[in-house]
Amino acid sequence: MKHRAEALHATRIVVKVGSSSLTQRGKIDLERLRLLVDAIAARRVEGTEVVLVSSGAIAAGLSPMGLRTRPRDLATQQAAASVGQGLLMARYSDAFAAHGLRVGQVLLTVDDVTRRSHYRNAYRTFARLLELGVVPIVNENDTVATTEIRFGDNDRLAALTSHLVHADLLLLLSDVDGLYDGDPRKPGTSMVTEIRGAADLEPLAIGKSGASGVGTGGMQTKVEAAAIATEAGIPVLLTSAGRVGEALRGEPVGTLFHPTGRRRKTRLLWLAHATSGQGILHLDEGAVRALTHRRASLLPAGITAVEGTFSAGDPVDLVSPSGVVVARGLVNYDASELPDLLGRSTRDLARELGSAYEREVVHRDDLVLL
Repeated sequence: MKHRAEALHATRIVVKVGSSSLTQRGKIDLERLRLLVDAIAARRVEGTEVVLVSSGAIAAGLSPMGLRTRPRDLATQQAAASVGQGLLMARYSDAFAAHGLRVGQVLLTVDDVTRRSHYRNAYRTFARLLELGVVPIVNENDTVATTEIRFGDNDRLAALTSHLVHADLLLLLSDVDGLYDGDPRKPGTSMVTEIRGAADLEPLAIGKSGASGVGTGGMQTKVEAAAIATEAGIPVLLTSAGRVGEALRGEPVGTLFHPTGRRRKTRLLWLAHATSGQGILHLDEGAVRALTHRRASLLPAGITAVEGTFSAGDPVDLVSPSGVVVARGLVNYDASELPDLLGRSTRDLARELGSAYEREVVHRDDLVLL
């Protein structure tokens, strides 16, 4: 039998499972959960380190709270997550204990993978858990996340986690057994077994939402998550939760996304793939060339106009004179501060307004080209 070497030889794997693969009618489906745990435990016994990124907290909290569908408002989602997270972890703890394995809960926010001090602490926590033989179970910290600052879905969280823990493989588990060239429910479509780059995705019609009503992702978010991981040099295998055992045994199931790049800073991956600009900075041609050709920082002199309301530290889109978004970066000024700085040199600003205005609008280390 032909095997996928990427899965067969990986020594550290991140597995992501969605709400719809774990729950039914607002309750945790114990049979589905055990199938997942049994497959992970079998691979873990072979010596492979596994990190599980699990959705399902909000979905698991629906029935206990008397809710029939996923709430739309953030406060009720957070309440459901608070109730459901404990239930979910209890089920995982029992299921893994049957294999003699312990689990540890890791709840992450965007800050934990973008701010250096948080990132380093999160990495040390994962490293120690794995060293102790514990299976880390990761979810977004839904009870404190805000609408503006969150991963958006656990597919992106899984991709960033795979980068954070230096994984050899990211396994994304879906409702379908791979990526298809059309709607898999319709006749005449076929699975795409390998993706080697963006060109392979162009002819495909990728769905934007799931059908279960309990998750936040769909095939589009899984493809976007695959892009985050593969750009960091991590192969991604996409298949159904029902085939997790075959996938972890390295059997040729699902769709394999081959690496397209090399490891880079996590916050740059986050900037490129897991955020949207909170504002827009319009640049002149000279600034565009400085950013794109010399990888220079953005200075006030190169900005022609400012749009939106944002605060220092927010992501903003940098736009060329023709209206093309050329980069995204973390801005060092509030939107209200910038109009008085436009078109002026750093030296003049520092002389007139003080040394605080010597800082770049966007530092080159906090900027990613798009």
